[in-house]
Amino acid sequence: MVTSVLVAFAGALGAPWVYRGLGNRAGWVLALLPLGLTLYFSSLLPAVLAGQTLRHGVAWVPSLGVGLSFYLDGLSLLFALLITGIGTFIVIYSGGYLKGHPDLGRFYLVILLFMASMLGLVLADNIVTLFVMWELTSLTSYLLIGFNHTEFRSRRAATQALFVTAGGGLALLAGLILLAGMGGSWEISELLTKGEVLRAHPWYLGALVLVLVGAFTKSAQFPFHFWLPNAMEAPTPVSAYLHSATMVKAGVYLLARLQPALGGTEVWSSTLMAFGLATLLTGATLTFRQTDLKRLLAYSTVAALGALVFAIGAVPLTSYYGAVGFAAFLLAHSLYKGGLFMAAGAVDHEVGTRDVSQLSGLFRAMPITGVAVGLSALSLAGLPPVLGFIGKEALYAAFLEAAPAWMTGLAVLGFAVGVTLALILTVPFFRGQPPEGVHEGSPSLWLGPVVLAGLGLLVGLFPGLYNPLADAVASAVKGAPVAYHLKLWHGLNLPLLLSLVTVLLGVGLYFLYPRLLAWMAREPIPGPESAYVGLMRGLMRFSGKLERLLQSGSLRAYLVWTFMGLVALVGLALLRGDGLLWPQLQGLHPGQAVLLALMLLSALAALRLRSHLATVVVVGIVGAGVAIVFLLQNAPDLAITQFLVETLTAVLIALVLLQIRRIGAVPRGRFLDKLVALSFGGILTLLMLAMLAQPMSPHLAQFFAEKSLPEGFGRNIVNVILVDFRGLDTFGEITVVGLAGLGVYALLKGLRKEGKP
Repeated sequence: MVTSVLVAFAGALGAPWVYRGLGNRAGWVLALLPLGLTLYFSSLLPAVLAGQTLRHGVAWVPSLGVGLSFYLDGLSLLFALLITGIGTFIVIYSGGYLKGHPDLGRFYLVILLFMASMLGLVLADNIVTLFVMWELTSLTSYLLIGFNHTEFRSRRAATQALFVTAGGGLALLAGLILLAGMGGSWEISELLTKGEVLRAHPWYLGALVLVLVGAFTKSAQFPFHFWLPNAMEAPTPVSAYLHSATMVKAGVYLLARLQPALGGTEVWSSTLMAFGLATLLTGATLTFRQTDLKRLLAYSTVAALGALVFAIGAVPLTSYYGAVGFAAFLLAHSLYKGGLFMAAGAVDHEVGTRDVSQLSGLFRAMPITGVAVGLSALSLAGLPPVLGFIGKEALYAAFLEAAPAWMTGLAVLGFAVGVTLALILTVPFFRGQPPEGVHEGSPSLWLGPVVLAGLGLLVGLFPGLYNPLADAVASAVKGAPVAYHLKLWHGLNLPLLLSLVTVLLGVGLYFLYPRLLAWMAREPIPGPESAYVGLMRGLMRFSGKLERLLQSGSLRAYLVWTFMGLVALVGLALLRGDGLLWPQLQGLHPGQAVLLALMLLSALAALRLRSHLATVVVVGIVGAGVAIVFLLQNAPDLAITQFLVETLTAVLIALVLLQIRRIGAVPRGRFLDKLVALSFGGILTLLMLAMLAQPMSPHLAQFFAEKSLPEGFGRNIVNVILVDFRGLDTFGEITVVGLAGLGVYALLKGLRKEGKP
């Protein structure tokens, strides 16, 4: 499995060269990469269906317990097959849809990188690996949504998707780190076996909230759903792949994967069922504001994602219907929604519009696409004999077993909009006359929709083909073996009655669609997107004011902010101390007290003097006082060094001041500068005294005392430290001082050349 992921990334990196060599035929050749991966994962079906879980990995950062490890069971295998299988047709479709586009090579690169990232995400066993792949999907989807980067709407949609999903990714990172700490492992497969430990941990609620935020943002759950319809600014291959079958299901996958570990509590089930139902109803309601084919399908995707999240929340409350409904509906939705998106793109490519109100008679001009749309629409509506009907029946059984009656009723209303949408999509194909010049597209445009729709029909007619894998998926989500046989006909029962009610409601809503469309277009509906826009505008205003405040172009202002920030941070740290300062002030010798007072008075006088030379002299008194302190502490070598440095510094500054005669006097006032200087000096004094109050470990002193003579060949330990133990550091300091001197020399020489005194 490690090799398969690495091959996917390597193949993506080579895609631009393949396109450069083959041109418009590159799509068919590049599709061999996902096709080969599909065949590879298909070869693992017998082992997984036999109940095996496959693990492969290599060490990545072994010192931190991070490995490039992958884990394959029924759940991850289904997602891997969807990612690579649908990816095969998407690559072929892209070659026909974007034929002649100057950036098609770049498109192949990014979409294959996304495929590899998504594949790594669903296979990842290590938490760090999963998060890295998670963020890579966000980054590559940003590039794909903003593929038409010259258009403002594309850039805005890409930025919005990145902000929402990346913000959720930060929350997810914190939640995953908490889970690793709670379970004592970075491997997801090990955490799944420690569900009782995780649920009993005091950090459980915090970790759960963080994980849910990450999953909800990625899978467009209410109130984060608004980015998904806006992402329809992306080219249709991106919408068909990322926003129906793969990326938007990443959050759904994560919730299903962690269900055995985090599920089983009331807060888990109630939260997922509530937000799932809210998302289902939100997507269904906002469908009636649209006439664009892609946006209609996008809001339908939002509703379907809500139904999947509801099913995951219902898993602990049902015997098996929640897990089985999730497995059946997940596959059904991926097949019919991917096919419908590609068909919508084919219609737009041939007709030149995606507005359903302007489409008519398309079946006569595009019969192959029309058949694919008809079969996919049947699955969308949940009508027999396709897989969508079986998946919806299983979901209804889960609703009836886990949810109160009012929730089930609202879910029926939400699914009824699917019937309405199916009619909205299919009626233009069979009613009216086709536009002139419209014809069936190239095989690359209709191959994907036909195959996906055909698979939905095949599995619907023969659900036994999917039963073994569905059981493996349900078992992984449930965390326990599940054996349930999906059927097209379960007899006369309550889920079938609900399906009948769903169809009747959907047909009724279809006839109300023009009125609802006009009413909802007239009445603006405030929602989370308005809050997002307000938040971003407020953030831009705040950042602008903060930039003007901090990036003023004044060196003085920068120093003030830097020093006061250090004062605040160090001061807060000292306030949290435990009386570490005052013991160092006890037993102070009177001579030392006089010396400290003299140094303090000199420093204060430096703030009052207007003459630069006088200020240099007074500051030199402070340096001389430090040298005397060294002398009193039996460190004559340091005292001599301090005297020399202070004398040399004073002489150099005095020479510079004499050369620059127009510098003027030190201005009076500047209370803020004095306050900053006193605060910074005072806080450093307190910090050093607090450090001296700490018990000193003798280990380092003993080390230098023992090593200085035999290894450094010197009896003066300080000199040996400077020259040998930290010789490179000392050399660096000398170099800095030398460069500063050269800079001063160059400045003075330049002034002389310009004739300035």
